Amino acid sequence: MTSPPAAVVFDLDGCLVDSEPLVIAAIVEELQVENLNRLTFNDIRAGFLGMAMPVIWDSAAQGTGRAMPDDFVTRVEARLFTTFPAQLGCIDGVPQMLAKLSDNGVAVAIATGGSLRRMGEALRVCDLADTFKDVGFSADQVARGKPAPDLFEFAARNLGVDPKDCVVMEDSPHGVEGAVAAGMRVVGFVGGSHLHGMRDTHAQLLASKGAADVLTDIESVTAALLAHG
Repeated sequence: MTSPPAAVVFDLDGCLVDSEPLVIAAIVEELQVENLNRLTFNDIRAGFLGMAMPVIWDSAAQGTGRAMPDDFVTRVEARLFTTFPAQLGCIDGVPQMLAKLSDNGVAVAIATGGSLRRMGEALRVCDLADTFKDVGFSADQVARGKPAPDLFEFAARNLGVDPKDCVVMEDSPHGVEGAVAAGMRVVGFVGGSHLHGMRDTHAQLLASKGAADVLTDIESVTAALLAHG
């Protein structure tokens, strides 16, 4: 007989909110301002989901010796924040999923590779700020972002929950890898709009990194999150 987990830790972009296309486009546009054209939208979509901004910069600037400008993240976020009010929304079914987890006494948290500021704005626009008050955690707060386990371990510590009693919802291979390394079961999600045209291959990638389930709709994800063991 299965029982709910003590907690569910969510990735934000592409799992709770359909922000990945907006985020990737803003990054590419700001890289182009810097005359760094090595990474395209599809390159970032395929290889850098869930990664912190300095990692993306280092790849884009490979061979140039250029350090990321101090204002680069701020500029990317400025682009994003102009698009969020009109274009950002929850993934279909997310409010119902969160309500069902709450009804079952499951604690929730976020572990995002994005900044605290970006997470806060996305949650505000999507009316999720109250749900994740004080339990939204960012790569800004740990020494190593995904695919290291640090962020997931940090979330579990702050929730007061053993990592083995947590389940993670992730759409990125780096996130799956980090959560598995932290000792958490992972439900992969490939239903975000940014994965259109590559869902099957991305699902295989998440499974290869250790996701126990890989699903395309939130109703199925909800059932998998609650079926802890």
